[in-house]
Amino acid sequence: MEARLIHSTLVHGVDVDDMTRCRHYAGPSDIIAMRFRCCDGYYSCHQCHEALAHHVATRWKRSEYGAKAILCGACGGELTIEQYMASGFLCPACGAMFNAGCKNHYDLYFQLE
Repeated sequence: MEARLIHSTLVHGVDVDDMTRCRHYAGPSDIIAMRFRCCDGYYSCHQCHEALAHHVATRWKRSEYGAKAILCGACGGELTIEQYMASGFLCPACGAMFNAGCKNHYDLYFQLE
């Protein structure tokens, strides 16, 4: 499936499930989707965006870290980039655990300098 409605939000992805997991990241804590700045759409991961969006991803600027850009697949809560980075990899709304390994990919989504 290339898109799924999750908690009233359309999430694009390759084989995306009802918690935002995809073919590339399907572990128990892989339950976030990222809203991409370039197309204003939620995708399960950077690889799903690459496969489906047909354009190069644009990273969020530091000045835009107040934007709601992360969707919790457990409860449907939207987090700002700042909230997500400060969350300790737990959803502040429902307490679901996020994959801490996602921090290794921050540079694909966010400008870090």
